[in-house]
Amino acid sequence: MTEDERAIRELVATWMAASRAGDLDTVLGLMTEDVVFMVPGRAPFGKAAYAAQSRGMGEARLEGTSDIRELRILGDWAFMQNHIEIALTPPGGKPQRRAGDTLTILRKEADGRWRLARDANLVMEVP
Repeated sequence: MTEDERAIRELVATWMAASRAGDLDTVLGLMTEDVVFMVPGRAPFGKAAYAAQSRGMGEARLEGTSDIRELRILGDWAFMQNHIEIALTPPGGKPQRRAGDTLTILRKEADGRWRLARDANLVMEVP
């Protein structure tokens, strides 16, 4: 495993751990400033909208797993196919389960850190 691959896998692990802990600042630090998210049924959105949506979830608890199924590094760019399974539990509510794949583009920035630049997220509700 190369140093870049190790760094990208660590980014994903950090993202998942920070999401479980409700640490939005850490998650936002793993994104480029010009990040774009694409999800079904919604127009593409950026970092500010992601932050607002996350803050709007309040005390919801998130548990999840990530399985990187493909990772290719091309210089200062990389792409990854990742299978995600999550359970989002609102306070006093029942878990809402979601699962699916993402196609993510990452960029190695001037500080040498990999960050998420584009994310096509096909995670859908699981009955």
